[in-house]
Amino acid sequence: MRILFLTDNFPPEVNAPATRTYEHCKEWVKQGADVTVITCYPNFPQGKVYDGYQNKRISRENVDGIKVIRVWTYITANEGFIKRTLDYISFSFSAFFAGLFQKTDLIIATSPQFFTALAGRTLSFWKRKPWIMEVRDLWPESIKTVGAMKDNIFIRYFEKEELWCYRSASKVITVTDAFKTNLIRKGVTPEKIHVVKNGANLDLFKPAQKDEQLLNELGLQGKTILGYIGTHGMAHKLDFLADCARQLENTNYHFLFLGNGAEKQKLVDKVKQEQIKNITLLDSVPKNKVVSYLSIIDIALINLRKSDLFKTVIPSKIFENAAMQIPILIGVDGEARSIVEQYEAGLFYEPENSNDFLDKLETIGTPEQYRKCQQGGRKLAQAFDRKKLADSLLQIVRNNINSNPK
Repeated sequence: MRILFLTDNFPPEVNAPATRTYEHCKEWVKQGADVTVITCYPNFPQGKVYDGYQNKRISRENVDGIKVIRVWTYITANEGFIKRTLDYISFSFSAFFAGLFQKTDLIIATSPQFFTALAGRTLSFWKRKPWIMEVRDLWPESIKTVGAMKDNIFIRYFEKEELWCYRSASKVITVTDAFKTNLIRKGVTPEKIHVVKNGANLDLFKPAQKDEQLLNELGLQGKTILGYIGTHGMAHKLDFLADCARQLENTNYHFLFLGNGAEKQKLVDKVKQEQIKNITLLDSVPKNKVVSYLSIIDIALINLRKSDLFKTVIPSKIFENAAMQIPILIGVDGEARSIVEQYEAGLFYEPENSNDFLDKLETIGTPEQYRKCQQGGRKLAQAFDRKKLADSLLQIVRNNINSNPK
């Protein structure tokens, strides 16, 4: 069984799409699949090619048995709608041309980069092979939600292309039940939609002793650390968390932000201008080092701006924090809140409501509630073991290939 996977993000990048694709493909290879991934040269989110790579026409490498083909793209930082769109379009073209020369039984194209789906759809037509669209983000709906672009003729055109992708794909994989409901409302056949949620690599993310050396380096010994690890983007509303930190300056609470993104510099400027003393801002680190930072966090923060659209998403950091048995404070309503509350892995606060945030912080810090959330995190992680989820998706792929014989 040969699978051709198109994705704009792949390790050594450490964002959620890169991690999901890598961990799924690695499991598929172990089960005998021949997997080829077409991706770009690692540069997310700062728009700078990682050390050891060059943005050349094409290169090949092998990552844990996965055949990885990297192609040239127009590279820019994860900020600015026009430049990012050019980045996305360039990958779509490069991935399409590289994909023409790959033998495969099936093509998978994953968002949130919508133009990747266009490449998958076009390759499916030219190669006469079925394709699966993996939906990690309701694009272009999401760019209107965060205010990156208002409704206009281009948005309406992309929405038509989006529907065409859904209808032409042999299967559509969504990462939340709410996404599936949304697509059904748009007229997508329910039978072709499958939900395979995100999860955690339980071999990597598991309870660990605090990294004392790291605590010493950061000067955070004895502090109760509230940690946000992930992309600093327009959707994440991290200035709200910074405002909450300012209200807690005279307490033992310290906020740790780890990551990069379009809004990172604004957050840095805000902390500096307002002289917020109980915040530490750090850049992204490789995935294998994230565990050390998670180990020193006492309470995990998961936050998105207040929007009905974000009630449909499930931030992947939920699963990694739960696997480390770190109690979660979640400011995301909807499906994400339901999962956290179902397993009692944390407490929900109303998005962008600082009073509710402070109240829930006080509650989660009590010994009884804290232990309850740790136990809930263990149960949540076991229910969303990445290996089991990879198996589920591979079975969908197998069934799709069998139902579309050569």
